[in-house]
Amino acid sequence: MRIYPLHKVEADVRLSLDRNMRSRELQELGDTDTLSVDQVIRSKIVEAVRRVHSAAPLHLIDGGYSFASQPFFWGTLESGWMLLPDDFMRFVAFRMSDWERRVTDAITPADSDYELQSSRFKGIRGTAQRPVCAIVMRPEGHVIEFYSCRSKDATVAEAMYLPQPRMTRQEGIGICSKCYEAVIYTAALLTLTTFGDKERAAAMGELVKSILS
Repeated sequence: MRIYPLHKVEADVRLSLDRNMRSRELQELGDTDTLSVDQVIRSKIVEAVRRVHSAAPLHLIDGGYSFASQPFFWGTLESGWMLLPDDFMRFVAFRMSDWERRVTDAITPADSDYELQSSRFKGIRGTAQRPVCAIVMRPEGHVIEFYSCRSKDATVAEAMYLPQPRMTRQEGIGICSKCYEAVIYTAALLTLTTFGDKERAAAMGELVKSILS
């Protein structure tokens, strides 16, 4: 994930609006509200990143951030759990050291496969050959449960996530580089929606869909 300066993101959103609207129309937008177009653009950036990072296919995600150093706890049947970071937004990947592959799609307690993970029979629950991860809410907070390992000698080899987006103290924001264009158009979409230009907002939405497809 790359940290982009806010002034660059704002300029690129403004440029995308310039390409789709005449300068007179942009001036008229600024006259319709006490907030200027630039102020509205800045207010939409975090939400644009959140929307895009939540919806983007995995091949557009730049790995994200690691939480593999956090402590994990064993349960029964060589399964265990691990607290997710407080700013967790999206699961990216998880792998224990004795697994034969990483997991990139976590289930939830609402999935039919979740109940199978409590089975005492290996082969029904997740195994080192076919591991399963679940995102679950516990009294401790949101956790990732992993099923299961060959033994309790295993350690966390990989644990990646995307955090809730936020602006840094240095006036920047983290964006997956392959998602950058989609973020720009999404921020433009949100800006146009704020000013009531539903037709052009819908056109921006189609551009975002094509990028994320």
